[in-house]
Amino acid sequence: MEAFGPSGFEREVNGLAKAYMEPYSDEVVVDKLGTVTFVSKGSSERPRVLLAGHTDEVGFIVSSVTKEGYLTFNPLGGWWDQVLLGQRVAIRTNKGIVPGVIAAKPPHILPQEERSKVVTKKEMYIDIGATSREEAEESGVKVGDPAVPWSPFSLIQGGKVAMGKAFDDRIGAFVLMEAIRRIKEGGVDHPNTVYGAATVQEEVGLRGATTIAHVVDPDVAIVIEVDIAGDVPGIKPQEALTKMGKGVGLLTYDRSMIPNQPLKEFVYNVAKQAQIPLQLSQVSGGGTDAGRIHVSRAGCPSVVVTVPTRHIHSHVGLLSLKDVENAVRLVMEIVKRLDAKTVEGFTAL
Repeated sequence: MEAFGPSGFEREVNGLAKAYMEPYSDEVVVDKLGTVTFVSKGSSERPRVLLAGHTDEVGFIVSSVTKEGYLTFNPLGGWWDQVLLGQRVAIRTNKGIVPGVIAAKPPHILPQEERSKVVTKKEMYIDIGATSREEAEESGVKVGDPAVPWSPFSLIQGGKVAMGKAFDDRIGAFVLMEAIRRIKEGGVDHPNTVYGAATVQEEVGLRGATTIAHVVDPDVAIVIEVDIAGDVPGIKPQEALTKMGKGVGLLTYDRSMIPNQPLKEFVYNVAKQAQIPLQLSQVSGGGTDAGRIHVSRAGCPSVVVTVPTRHIHSHVGLLSLKDVENAVRLVMEIVKRLDAKTVEGFTAL
């Protein structure tokens, strides 16, 4: 989670994932956009089961260096303006990491009517402590350098809750990697071939999902994502259905995909059979890698399994490790049951 990896700059994260997963993979496939995929061969080459979780995080890219030494920036992924001010960032340069803080004109010098207005991203800048363009450039910063939130990972609530950045969606990548690791170490039988993909550039247009779906040519796909935890003050129950610590989420609809209905019901029933707590969910204002995977080639039955997470697309998110464990269990139970006849039934008329 602490690794540096905004959209388009995922090499560090995916390098860590590749090094960790090589002992548990029968094959490792890297596409030309940077998605890394871990193959677990079962008793049959088909069906091909694609598990996907993206490793890019929302971040920033330097757009200019002012004559005073401040940095303007563009977002990499979706940021709500109100969560940015006063937050620390890490900028990666050819000379190493440069720390900074997102700032704007202080309220003390603003007219009263301006104090109540929301400061937008275009009015913000990153302060790295420089006093001139030359001083900023001497630190190594230049246009096109990426930045991410500075947010150390920690466990709270007696170790039951994780707090940090990049849960969207490195927790999904972790879930699929952990499922594959347990399958390999436990000698778990599965009647298919599993492709676990740590995808890139999801936050800027589901781009890694597009290329890896073409490479793998999957027969069925399970995308593991975060969900918007609705147990936050001010959120109406119907606006966000899942709650942190109450079970895995199953998306029934989002802006990018209506899931394959037999597959959705299959996952729902598997959770019941395995006694894994499950919450049905909808996200009307967002999408996932499944949005591209399900329309790849001639189409691919797809569904999204989620880990409810508070405060996504901010410097600090919160999630329950119990939900993460249940997500790993559910993915494994699904994989064990995806034989050719079952998968064919998802698209039979």
